[in-house]
Amino acid sequence: MAEQGVDPMAPPFLHLLSAFLAMEPTQCLVSLARACGGGSITEGVQRFIWDNCICKVEKSHVPYSKSFLKKLINEIESAHDDVLDELYEQYASYMISLKDGSLVKENSRVLKWISFLFSPGCFEVPSCPKSMRLAVPLHCSLNMLEGDTGCSIWPSSLFLVGSGVGLVGICLAHVKASKVILSEGDLSSLANMKLNLELNQLNKGMDDPGSINQDPNLFKLGADVIYNPLCLPHLIRVLAILLNRNKSSSYPQQDNHSHDLSRDDTDGGDKNSVPVAYIASVIRNAETFNYFLALAKEANLDVNDLTEQYKAFDLLPYMQSYDRSTVI
Repeated sequence: MAEQGVDPMAPPFLHLLSAFLAMEPTQCLVSLARACGGGSITEGVQRFIWDNCICKVEKSHVPYSKSFLKKLINEIESAHDDVLDELYEQYASYMISLKDGSLVKENSRVLKWISFLFSPGCFEVPSCPKSMRLAVPLHCSLNMLEGDTGCSIWPSSLFLVGSGVGLVGICLAHVKASKVILSEGDLSSLANMKLNLELNQLNKGMDDPGSINQDPNLFKLGADVIYNPLCLPHLIRVLAILLNRNKSSSYPQQDNHSHDLSRDDTDGGDKNSVPVAYIASVIRNAETFNYFLALAKEANLDVNDLTEQYKAFDLLPYMQSYDRSTVI
């Protein structure tokens, strides 16, 4: 048992557990472990890690767990503190079972759990679950380039352009969006996304891409799609088509695939309103982002920065793997 008074479903221990299940970088886990121990990785914190993380590890997490244990043990020993015997023994077991060199193959698939943690201030928000926690299981690749990047979770798509593993679409279905359409241009990414929809018990059906732009009440969303300058002309072309109802017949049906997640119908918006696409993205390279703005201007698309106007809830407080100040 973990030390007395520890609640695995309350911060900071919940943050540590959530980071482990999401396979955050091991240095992030060590930092969270220190926070749990008030600055040091105490015996009680080690016991919590053993009971709630290592002992319940998924098979696909074993190489990751080995890396975490190595980092954890080094940190504890560097502080001249005692390491639990169980952690030493488990690390030795990993070393023996994985010494053949097949630690992780580039195309290895893992099961990650992305946990959205709602703070007490979110209790009145309609989408907030009673448990104050929404955990989404996702099959994804450790190779960020597999499926043209669509099989991996990027530290960061209703119609989602480039849905990847389907995380944003699954969350929208959880908050009961009346209709969610996920699109993906890579067949391996599409197959992986279908697997994740089934994993989250969501009904799916194929939708005709040519009919998507005929729904005036359908919001267009993109999540972290501004990263590859080679893809930006194609992204702008798709956005121009989606935002111009008169061009719906020219939608590129050959290269795009979509899934429709349907719920009970609800009232839509104003059919006379101007079509809008919402894009949330991490600015990794200023030149790439400026190139996107230039292409949008050439296509007569107006781009407005709503970052300050619509402050997002921090539902992933345990994720230290990306700089939130670069998100727009």
